[in-house]
Amino acid sequence: MLKRSRQQQYKESLSDMAQRYRGVILVITVPLFLICFVLLLMPMARSSSSSSSDAFQQNRKFLPYYGSPVPSLKSYAVIFDAGSSGSRVHVFSFDQNLDLMHIGKELELFVQLKPGLSAYAKDPKVAAQSLIPLLEKAENIVPQKMRKDTPVKVGATAGLRQLGNDASEKILQAVKDLMKSRSSLKSDDNWVTVLDGTQEGAYLWVTINYLLKRLGKKYSDTVGVVDLGGGSVQMAYAISEAEAAKAPKPTNGDDTYVKELLLMGTKYYLYVHSYLHHGLLAARAEILKTSKSSENPCVLSGYNGVYTYGGKDYKVSSPSSGSSISKCRQEARKALRINESTCSHEKCTFGGIWSGGGGHGQKDMFVASFFYDRAVQAGLIDASKPIVKIQPIDFQEAAEHICVTKLEDAGSKYPHVEASDLPYLCMDLVYEFTLLVDGFGLDPLQEITLVKKVEYQNSLVEAAWPLGSAIEAVSAAT
Repeated sequence: MLKRSRQQQYKESLSDMAQRYRGVILVITVPLFLICFVLLLMPMARSSSSSSSDAFQQNRKFLPYYGSPVPSLKSYAVIFDAGSSGSRVHVFSFDQNLDLMHIGKELELFVQLKPGLSAYAKDPKVAAQSLIPLLEKAENIVPQKMRKDTPVKVGATAGLRQLGNDASEKILQAVKDLMKSRSSLKSDDNWVTVLDGTQEGAYLWVTINYLLKRLGKKYSDTVGVVDLGGGSVQMAYAISEAEAAKAPKPTNGDDTYVKELLLMGTKYYLYVHSYLHHGLLAARAEILKTSKSSENPCVLSGYNGVYTYGGKDYKVSSPSSGSSISKCRQEARKALRINESTCSHEKCTFGGIWSGGGGHGQKDMFVASFFYDRAVQAGLIDASKPIVKIQPIDFQEAAEHICVTKLEDAGSKYPHVEASDLPYLCMDLVYEFTLLVDGFGLDPLQEITLVKKVEYQNSLVEAAWPLGSAIEAVSAAT
């Protein structure tokens, strides 16, 4: 009985003490509980970290990576566009997800100067040194600690192509030497080159689909592109693996019709072809060649002069009856050899060239460069709108008004067209319609998109090949 009483007193005493010191007990026990909880979770965290590391290693090749143990949260690429009229440098910055990041207020640094490399054909060293001011501006943008991991690429286009192999190779070698001796950026001889038309077409396809956020999606969700330059026109669009397997084998050293690209974790089979001598300025010469005399039905009434292209002069004048859209269309078809060449493949564009088979990747076409420029000059679209949907037939309808205009009146009606281009405005528009419909087989009423720039992260980005080249550079694994 006495023992039970003492136990009861002891319990009451403990209860009183607990009540009295409950604050102290809470202060001590809560941290101990939290420490135990953290220790319990640590194995799980290590396991999760290990899984994340494994996932990163599997996907590393699709992220910007240049050999460091852990890729930077930010990467840069410097791209030189060495064109015929001048040299330009583009600097792009990407985050770890390959999204463009702002450089100041813009999504790229863009600086240009004139003349281009081809102006120094007789002095390759001076040609290369002309890039130094652009190189210095680019290097100042890239943080010093990141320069050795930042690729610098130089892509020369039409200007060097026209110089011939010997002169262009000497200039390219001088540029390679400059990049090695003067640049603190990551350079490689293979990154200094003359781009061929298919590379330009492929890079433009990458650029536009990137800006539209289509890369990483299935090929049928991408858009196709047609890039009308001065000397050549390129078409590129993604096709299925089954269609890629049907691609004809190249002959006589021709480029392959299909390029395989691995972008943002997705493999694409890209049909791309460059049609030499069928750019807008080259096409004028081809159309003038079809006439037996200097008179050409594509030239505005009242013109008599000389057209110079590729070092050759073509005497040209308008017929006494004036220009004719129907006759001009016949001449454009002759220049494209629509009825002359046979198609040895299942489907062809013009000149017996395989078309890629068509398909979902071609259903949404973006057309750029001279297509956009002439549409603005002809009043088809407003220059303030960098991306506009139209139909191929709109080019023909615009030509119907222009082709009946006399040269003396054309200047006031079309004030945005340079004087040297005015006599050929009818020809240009008829050719563009014929190229899209008869050449590439588009329906005259199919909706297409004229593009100059694409909005990306509330900024407008030029729809041009350098961005595509930059994306390839930072996507490459080492």
